[in-house]
Amino acid sequence: MNTNTTTWIDAAAEADLWEGAGVGVVVEGRDIGLFKVGGAVYAIDNLCTHGQARLCDGFVDDFDVECPLHQGRFDLRTGEATCGPAIDPVRCYPLRIEGGRVLLQLGDPTF
Repeated sequence: MNTNTTTWIDAAAEADLWEGAGVGVVVEGRDIGLFKVGGAVYAIDNLCTHGQARLCDGFVDDFDVECPLHQGRFDLRTGEATCGPAIDPVRCYPLRIEGGRVLLQLGDPTF
């Protein structure tokens, strides 16, 4: 018996995302940053784990986003902190694109 109850939630239009930049969205009460890099889209928690700053306002360099407050960096693919002062990772969310829409799975975020 298949008990997979994966729910995909519409977060944004893919057309609203710009290459090399972040966009903040609120999905079911969660502040999530969507980033488009190399034609792929990534979804992470939008709040830096070091300071209270929104990562969607940060500088995107390759697959890293730099926090606009203290310049900590996070890998958009894994959520891993790649440069101090940030130490703790941010959550990454599975996503897929369907019909030009970005759909997120919020149930079990991965690090």
